[in-house]
Amino acid sequence: MSRSTEQEIRIEGTVAPGFESVKVLYERNMQTLTERNTQLCVYHRGKKVVDLWASVGEDTGFSPDSLVNVFSSGKSLEAIAIASLVGKGLLNYNAKITNYWPEFGANGKDTLTVAELMRHEAGLAALNTSIEPEDLLTENIKKNRVGSIIEAHSQTFREGDGSTREYHAITRGWIVNEVFRRVDPAGRTIGEFLREDISGPLEVDAIIGLKEEELHRTVRVSPLRIRAQFMEGLKPRFLGRKTERNVIQTFGRLARLFPNMRKRTTKGAPAPLKGMERISFFNEPSVAKGETPSANANCSARGLAKIAAMMSAGGQLAGKEYLNENAWKAMHDNPVKKDMGFSTVTFTQGGVAQFTETSLSSSKLERAFNSGREGFHGWMGLGGSIFQWHPQHQIGFGYVPTSLHVLDLFNERGKTYQAEVINCVERLPG
Repeated sequence: MSRSTEQEIRIEGTVAPGFESVKVLYERNMQTLTERNTQLCVYHRGKKVVDLWASVGEDTGFSPDSLVNVFSSGKSLEAIAIASLVGKGLLNYNAKITNYWPEFGANGKDTLTVAELMRHEAGLAALNTSIEPEDLLTENIKKNRVGSIIEAHSQTFREGDGSTREYHAITRGWIVNEVFRRVDPAGRTIGEFLREDISGPLEVDAIIGLKEEELHRTVRVSPLRIRAQFMEGLKPRFLGRKTERNVIQTFGRLARLFPNMRKRTTKGAPAPLKGMERISFFNEPSVAKGETPSANANCSARGLAKIAAMMSAGGQLAGKEYLNENAWKAMHDNPVKKDMGFSTVTFTQGGVAQFTETSLSSSKLERAFNSGREGFHGWMGLGGSIFQWHPQHQIGFGYVPTSLHVLDLFNERGKTYQAEVINCVERLPG
């Protein structure tokens, strides 16, 4: 399928019989929302059933194999890495981190467990110094340049509500990487593990730490200006509003978030990376070549969806095991529901979210977060990307945009595709 409209929208790809409505929704969203480039890929029962990509304007270089930074969607890749160690009997979620990294225990961190780290309860949501991008290169991580900073750090928790959970937007990946390389028998980083044990064998594009020769395959992400998003929100849908939510809905959500956001420990902290002033800093080659697993995985939707397909089938795909049964079960076990500053989220001990049914008594934020993606596991990334799997229906889902809707707080434009995919699966015969 290839189509061009008066808005210079190029939409390509295929869908399997029974998933035609996903294509219709995708075309409509590309025509009505503020988009630049997007990829959407879905597997069902191990088979690719949706494979779509699109560009607006003259960007003819965008393809289904283009690499895009998916930000926090990479958190599920780091969760898979840690789970692999659990499955081999090398690590236990309930064990203290100091069992594997004794120096981590300095300054009162000696009782922290791996599960608490994975559930964003480490008290290390922000560091007191900015990390040099060069220190995040694989070879420099192995020299403990990042690890030494974490070792010297103390914990800080949100004030007032007694909750230990706070979203470790960037830092969780740095800490998890240090744990992983100390436990992995070969001393590998998560980026190396991902290439050798997951992405390589699956023949997919999901990379943490790009090589110089891979940089040309990346497509820059572009955050929508906050003012532009608010201005779009002033329009009613019938007059062509290009955002999911109107300005009243957006302000309502921000108002509910504000009281908790004032308590965050990241307020006033140094920028995570030295030289970082805006989100677009993640487009810089010096950042892309480093390993920040929680925020700079460069992937395609095809790559994420195939890995998610493997996860939806219990760690196997096409007769090959990538994550053993013990690892998969442990990763999804012991879910704990707790407020984390912007919503109440259920995280497993393995560090992936469970999206569950809500009720009328649930908060509006909780309903926005869960409704439409019930039964999925995984996470999502700043401004739009989604990397999730649905074990019951055996759905592997990947959505990757280059236009970041930062005020789409729960990635709801991508969630519309998840809901439609579930509808399609439930309508299939047999």
